[in-house]
Amino acid sequence: MTSLLKQSLKLALVQLAAGADKTHNLSNARSKVLEAAKQGAKLVVLPECFNSPYGTKYFDKYAETLLPSPPTESQSPTFHALSKLAKEANVYLVGGSIPERDDTKKELYNTSLTFSPSGDLLATHRKVHLFDIDIPGKIKFKESDVLSPGNKITLIDLPEYGKIAVAICYDIRFPELATIAARRGAFLLLYPGAFNLTTGALHWELLARARATDNQVYVGLCSPARDMQAEYNAWGHSMVVDPNAEVLQQLDEKEGVLVEELKAGKIEECRKGIPLYTQRRFDVYPDVSEGGKFEE
Repeated sequence: MTSLLKQSLKLALVQLAAGADKTHNLSNARSKVLEAAKQGAKLVVLPECFNSPYGTKYFDKYAETLLPSPPTESQSPTFHALSKLAKEANVYLVGGSIPERDDTKKELYNTSLTFSPSGDLLATHRKVHLFDIDIPGKIKFKESDVLSPGNKITLIDLPEYGKIAVAICYDIRFPELATIAARRGAFLLLYPGAFNLTTGALHWELLARARATDNQVYVGLCSPARDMQAEYNAWGHSMVVDPNAEVLQQLDEKEGVLVEELKAGKIEECRKGIPLYTQRRFDVYPDVSEGGKFEE
């Protein structure tokens, strides 16, 4: 059996607190990514909304124009900062997410950019499922008041290692995205995400382990650090889960860098022991991986 992960890979999750100063946010991200690279990481992930405060009232103010690509530096300082940083650190860099403005459609998106070690843009993922929830007495949040949803599943080929899938935060609650990505060969599902103190306590670890259990792949969740002075308080606890749904490592709520080695052969070992991939009954239910829109 060919290994989905061609060779072992050091993954880093960078947990940052993003404030009102975009320049400072980008500088903070740079120092932490370089720190991760010094620890041997070859794939580095930033959190959701790492260049701006998280909140519907901030998205328009902090939004950057990404299309047509590449944008100018004035249209998207974050695009250029990430591109330069990926090259400087010599890593694959998943730029968490940023608010994106589409001038042609007059719409805003929550968008993740992934760059290669040469600084080239590999993929763009627009958050597919918008975070619209209302838990009485605890939290109410409606991204769809200002954001539009993306419409593609994002698979990215890292030639030396294999395929990864990138989605954003609330996307993790919809197992179809993960199942399709895994069945199309992803060895790792990555979710930059800003769960709050209510949903984080309830479901953050549960969802990471559930997606790993469903698909027998590695899962990485990268959160902003918690700032109790901010209007939105992120859960933190960025974590890496292995194909057996074991939490390999997680941070607390403060800023930090998590580096964990993903081992080649682990997925195949897991699938050999619990052979879900040969036991699915597509005569009883459909194969969801045959549907969907993809960016590869």
